[in-house]
Amino acid sequence: MQRDAEERGATATIARPDDPWVTIVWNDPVNLMSYVAYVFESYFGYTQSKAEQLMLEVHHEGRSAVSTGSREQMERDVQAMHERGLWATFERSGR
Repeated sequence: MQRDAEERGATATIARPDDPWVTIVWNDPVNLMSYVAYVFESYFGYTQSKAEQLMLEVHHEGRSAVSTGSREQMERDVQAMHERGLWATFERSGR
């Protein structure tokens, strides 16, 4: 019985296919902070305040999780960020 509980606990930490993914935007030496905030507003539809908050996180922390969803949606978001000149990747949420 103890072993079964331990096994269930161990498998609970393994990522499941339906776990959310996140798009990460990384700080870069090229883009102006105002442009990064503009991209967040125009593409994701964030308010100016939210876009600026995320942009400052990118600037100060080096990265920010800017969207969450399915892997397919995160692939689209990363592609959109690349098309706009931003450095972006995606990963499973909680990494």
